[in-house]
Amino acid sequence: MQPSPALPSLARPFTLVLVSPQIPPNTGNVARLCAVTGCKLVLIEPLGFSISDKELKRAGLDYWDKVFLKLYPGWQAYLDDTQGARRWLFTARAGLGMWDVRFEPGDHLVFGAEPTGLAPEILEGGQGTKLSIPMLEDRRSLNLSTAVGIATFEALRQVRG
Repeated sequence: MQPSPALPSLARPFTLVLVSPQIPPNTGNVARLCAVTGCKLVLIEPLGFSISDKELKRAGLDYWDKVFLKLYPGWQAYLDDTQGARRWLFTARAGLGMWDVRFEPGDHLVFGAEPTGLAPEILEGGQGTKLSIPMLEDRRSLNLSTAVGIATFEALRQVRG
């Protein structure tokens, strides 16, 4: 049996940003994704659950000790602390698709809450580029952890060439 190909670490890893996530297993799944890819995880409050939530811990399994996690009390606190970051604001309603851009190491991939997505003030605030994951017409959206996984691996594919 062939060993699985290893994913080398990036000197400047991607940062996966979840703004006001509401469903603990989705956030746990993203944390697990961060652990296996070396991406950083940022959570922006308010959260729809407690960080100690049993479902959150279960979804992340035993990977939490391998996750670089930063928690911010709000969008502005995150912006203040990450000035100069290149941000991609994922939304189901952007004219630009993720296959049309070039991701770079250190980019921030930003996702909104499960029921609502990113708030209009974030999408229109000039602090990032709106980007969509291509999908069939007349479909509302993808599951948050699925969308984060798709975007992350496309970004990794691009920078690893």
